Amino acid sequence: MNNSFGACATPSHEPVRDLRRPIIAPMEDLPPPAANDDPYLRIHAVNIYVKDQERSLHFYLNTLGFQIASDARLQSGQRLLAVAPRDGMTILHLIQPERDSPQFRLIGRPTQVVFVTGDLPGQYREWRRRGVRFRNTPRLRRVVYEGLAPAGRNQVGPRDTAEEPPPVWGGMFTRFEDIDRNSFALVSFDEVSRALEAQRRAAAAKLEAERRVARELEIAKQVQARLFPQSLPPLRTLEYAGICVQTRQVGGDYYDFLELGQERVALVIGDIAGKGIAAALLMANLQANLRSRCAIAVEQPEELLQSVNRLFYENTAENVYATLFYSEFDDRTGRLRYANCGHLPCLLLRGDGAVERLDSTAPVLGLFRNWECPTTTRQLFPGDVFAIFTDGITESFNQRDEEFGEERLIDALRRYRELSPNEVVAAILDEVRRFSPHEQRDDVTLIVARCRKSDDPNQPQLFA
Repeated sequence: MNNSFGACATPSHEPVRDLRRPIIAPMEDLPPPAANDDPYLRIHAVNIYVKDQERSLHFYLNTLGFQIASDARLQSGQRLLAVAPRDGMTILHLIQPERDSPQFRLIGRPTQVVFVTGDLPGQYREWRRRGVRFRNTPRLRRVVYEGLAPAGRNQVGPRDTAEEPPPVWGGMFTRFEDIDRNSFALVSFDEVSRALEAQRRAAAAKLEAERRVARELEIAKQVQARLFPQSLPPLRTLEYAGICVQTRQVGGDYYDFLELGQERVALVIGDIAGKGIAAALLMANLQANLRSRCAIAVEQPEELLQSVNRLFYENTAENVYATLFYSEFDDRTGRLRYANCGHLPCLLLRGDGAVERLDSTAPVLGLFRNWECPTTTRQLFPGDVFAIFTDGITESFNQRDEEFGEERLIDALRRYRELSPNEVVAAILDEVRRFSPHEQRDDVTLIVARCRKSDDPNQPQLFA
């Protein structure tokens, strides 16, 4: 077997075929650090030259109690085999070189690899019972620090030996051999072992906490996804669509389509101040308030919104608020009744290209107990298009720190107005992503609706 990779890890020029499922993940499978994390540097693996990989694998697994870190084969037939101790922090590549290669002469020599354990006598007894060959029994040595602090102890300046003598503590040492007489050091330092174990446990606890948070966020994401509309109440004269793309796994943007009865549907968008889990919880609170009270919306929309504001005010902290655009479309008359509670203007694009902005009619939700919310109406006509959106669209920035802005959104609505609302939503989101290709800063939510034209074969009569 030609050992072309020598002291390297997996060669990058040949594809690898997996032989078996690793017991622990190879280092290549570890997730890359986040963009804002400090880059890390660590030793990937140590090469150990052996005469027979399968025989050595049996020794490391069954005698030493190691685990398989990876086991793969190159197209050339070379086997890439790696094992690791139980904690998985050290990887040994078991390399079987050709008999006439320089690497073959390295078999059976000291490896300069040092293993540390918290219980060297116990490890020594266990491995001896399993047949591991040791060069000597564990020996106790005295270790004295001079000038440097031991592991786990912080030191700001030079040690004042008169005030604090250097620490003295014991360490145990021995050497053992594998089946090919490759020898390794096995040591146990009192203070070093404790620091190493504390570090290992802290790393394991951090990893478990991160996994738990990731699982909980995934569950929260699935729950929040069910809070958005799962179906669209049917209308004869209006077609519409909506979407929410969160900057994190969960967020504070909210949109909804509420069937009010009497051939009316409410199209709603809200934006909670803040991001993440806190904003998502408040979003769920706002959605529950609206859906539980929407029965009174047809006759008394102002009373509905006042009730929602009062509940939101009472259930949140004094500095929490939400913007809300509430609109109600009447399928019989084509009238749109709306209240804009501190939200961005809804854009109404008329059939002749004129643009109307449906501006605020009331303050934001949640800041005031006594709160008035007047509504107003617009008559819609066949071909009219309107868009309700959050600032995640208009305040998306490009690399020159320019905003996508309202004018670009209006231009997009004009260009895509003949498409279906679903297609318009997708096209606008695609434009925003091209304009702002870097990481999304804010939740992006958009509703697009269009009054069907009279020549639509599916709609023979409009606004009877």
